[in-house]
Amino acid sequence: METKEQTVDKKNDLFDKCSNFTAAREVRAAGLYPYFNPISSEPGDEVVIGDRKLIMIGSNNYLGLVNDMRVKEAAADAARKYGSGCTGSRFLNGTLDLHIELEAKLAEFFKREGALVYSTGFQTNLGTISCLAGKNDALVIDRSVHASIVDACRLSYGKTVKFAHNDIADMKRVINNLINNGLKGGILIVVDGVFSMEGDIIKLPELVAVAKEYGARVMVDDAHSVGVLGAGGRGTAEHFNMIDDVDITMGTFSKSFASLGGFIVADETVIEYVKHFARELIFSASIPPSNVAAVIKALEIIESEPERRENLWKNT
Repeated sequence: METKEQTVDKKNDLFDKCSNFTAAREVRAAGLYPYFNPISSEPGDEVVIGDRKLIMIGSNNYLGLVNDMRVKEAAADAARKYGSGCTGSRFLNGTLDLHIELEAKLAEFFKREGALVYSTGFQTNLGTISCLAGKNDALVIDRSVHASIVDACRLSYGKTVKFAHNDIADMKRVINNLINNGLKGGILIVVDGVFSMEGDIIKLPELVAVAKEYGARVMVDDAHSVGVLGAGGRGTAEHFNMIDDVDITMGTFSKSFASLGGFIVADETVIEYVKHFARELIFSASIPPSNVAAVIKALEIIESEPERRENLWKNT
């Protein structure tokens, strides 16, 4: 049987968008391009870019622990003992005793039953949110949440609805609409503790009150809050004295903890579920031992040296 040969319209090249993207080149040619500038010194108060020494005002090194010799020595010791990487995922051969130690310390520090460590903060939100929200569930998010939360919602099977920034009355309206339209599953409210672009703090007491009214669960991305907010540096929930009212707290290690990676703390049943269903955890190589050891040491310093946090608030 003779088949008709199909013709392909070669004008529709997927890469056309790449060659047509000229904005970066134009800004670079004008000498105004601000991104991807290589730093050739350690990330302190001053950094070297090219042949210039500049004041660093864009760092997330909130407590100055990136340059702390105790943190660097802990990382070096771990690399010598365990090697430079884990060569596997947490699910299989990539879990070290160091990972378990860190998770136990995080759970104790945040006064929660369990903790789970991921390789990056972005993956933490992506994996946790996408595996928890099923097709009958709803994700209610602040319009200004971090990109990782937005992408996690896109990846999940749940219905995503946004409410006006830090507007709890609008959040309640959104939840009411979901219920009135026949929502069959549960609701997870996801917000930033401190919003990275605006710099404001979520109105947690009002949010929790609405969540309890509707039986919704609450997840707070505390990437910019941990180590900074709260009497002990435990973040937004501690800042409002509401540790028991937040179901999942998420954080990163790339800011106050002076390393790389991310984590959640929650009830043990939630941790057990997520660790068996979060694809970003199961199919990603685990956080290297040097990074884990650095976080463990940074956590010790955060607990024992509250003056670092006090000085930060004085300076800001």
